[in-house]
Amino acid sequence: MNKQTSIFSTHKICVAPMLDWSDRHCRYFHRLISRHAVLYTEMVTTGALLNGDVERHLGFAPQEHPVALQLGGSSIQDLAICSKMAQDYGYDEVNLNVGCPSDRVQNGRFGACLMAEPDLVAECVSAMQQAVTIPVTVKSRIGIDDKDSYQELACFIKKVAQGGCTTFIIHARKAWLSGLSPKQNREVPPLSYDVVRQIKQDFPELEIIINGGITSLEQSVELLSNVDGVMIGREAYHNPYILAGVDSMIYQQAGESIVRHEVARAMLPYIQQQLATGVRLHSITRHMLGLFHGIKGARAWRRHLSEQGPKAGADEGVVLQALELVQV
Repeated sequence: MNKQTSIFSTHKICVAPMLDWSDRHCRYFHRLISRHAVLYTEMVTTGALLNGDVERHLGFAPQEHPVALQLGGSSIQDLAICSKMAQDYGYDEVNLNVGCPSDRVQNGRFGACLMAEPDLVAECVSAMQQAVTIPVTVKSRIGIDDKDSYQELACFIKKVAQGGCTTFIIHARKAWLSGLSPKQNREVPPLSYDVVRQIKQDFPELEIIINGGITSLEQSVELLSNVDGVMIGREAYHNPYILAGVDSMIYQQAGESIVRHEVARAMLPYIQQQLATGVRLHSITRHMLGLFHGIKGARAWRRHLSEQGPKAGADEGVVLQALELVQV
């Protein structure tokens, strides 16, 4: 396959939206490690925004930019309203979830099941774009159930692009809407990077970001020779220091990467601020467990944070104590 020179630079490296993981504390932590990676929220449903605590779902620290809100929903009107809410809160992008295969999501008629309704997705995107001036993007799979031919995927991309979407994030696995759990849907269907590469070849005018099974920046560089961007998921959570090379290796930004101990210390003012608002320490430090992945003392670091972080009254001192266990 011929290599292409990307005309896009906005999503070279992204950190995926991950339910229960990529919350505001996780994103603040990741931003300390990379200045340029695009960060995504957990999926937030339109119902949660229209009927729930908006600040809890949309609040974020200004240091998180560039940051995108991922929305789940299928009501054209509700998605337009919620996109406007996202823009008003200061998000840099709104992303429509057309990839989550869970039963709960399907029952709400959104997520991956929407791949069977490309006309509706196109209408949703069009309405969202009319409501905001920030980019509206779509995250999908390469197919669902038996609707998994390349032609069906290309038809989906074409129709949604006609609705105004120019950026697609594609998880390079199909999704089974029944028979597999969400976890199994991330692991059982085989990865098909070639399908995503072919979409980029057939739609060169679109920005195509590839997602699924990416575990290193070296792998990311290789993938970037054929697509415009790479979205890293669970590897960025379990081994967050993978992001330390993003700015220099991917974005060619000069400067030394922040070292692990500095990352931990840089979190201390944020932790103090959050504790003062009633946040529990463990809500923050659970995202920091993988910081010393592969380093001597990593197990002691994880154990100390895991055991001491949830205790009543735990404060930033727990992090300082854990740091002493991995001093070099």
